[in-house]
Amino acid sequence: MCAVASHGTIVQAAEALFITPQTISGQLRELESQVGSELFRKEGRRLVLTETGRLVFSYADEMFRLGIELQDMLSGRTQGTAITLKVGVAMVVPKLLAYRVLEPVLQMQDPVKLICHEAPLVDLLADLSVHKLDMVLADSPINPTLNIRAYNHALGESGITFFAAPDDARRLRSEFPVSLHGQNILMPSSGSSLRRNLEIWFQRQQIEPMVVAEFEDRALIKTFGERGTGVFTSPTAVEQDVIDKYRVEVVGRSDEITESFFVISPERHIKHPAINTITQTAKNDLFKSCCW
Repeated sequence: MCAVASHGTIVQAAEALFITPQTISGQLRELESQVGSELFRKEGRRLVLTETGRLVFSYADEMFRLGIELQDMLSGRTQGTAITLKVGVAMVVPKLLAYRVLEPVLQMQDPVKLICHEAPLVDLLADLSVHKLDMVLADSPINPTLNIRAYNHALGESGITFFAAPDDARRLRSEFPVSLHGQNILMPSSGSSLRRNLEIWFQRQQIEPMVVAEFEDRALIKTFGERGTGVFTSPTAVEQDVIDKYRVEVVGRSDEITESFFVISPERHIKHPAINTITQTAKNDLFKSCCW
């Protein structure tokens, strides 16, 4: 039931769980018979939860979570044994920022085994809903229309820094941002929130840069930028990291364009010690100048 609610179709749920659609259909019919009411209704090609379905889903999700907690308690994890933290990182989150957010768990007194999985946000949320992940690191909060019981925990926000290869950065820096007019620029993929914000900012500044390439992978943008292909952006929170790793220089900065970052977890009040370390360290150090 949880998988169908997350994926919207029996076929997609079956693919995610590696079982046949017939198996899921049979289980749903049996569950609806026990409940005495339909759990899903069709909206176009998708299945959405009915009122009864949402009620059953909320209880099932809570029971599943409590079962995992009980299993952990009964397993009797002894002091010094590694805590496992399964993290989903949305593809649009810059790799350097993801590292800075997650790195503190490796410095905890109790050892932590960190398991990272990168994928589109919608896929990560589906895994979170069936407890394959403990948390998701994203650049946007979970959409409230999704039938997933999860909670947003804001880490902070950062302005944007524009970077370029050293010779280009020195040439463009003095008259920034006007100097970006007609300049080669590397952009995130269409449809991303950062892409929309950059386009709005350019229009407001009456600047028309030359978009020479666009990327889903933010690390690939930086690799191209390092080679002098064009100007690119990254959160100011990791400005020095970008300079050190890619040997580029700052062209300019803007606080009018911001990126926000979130931990999405199944818990309203975070209990997992590693996730608690992540959120507190990010708020107090990485995004310490930001207010929420």
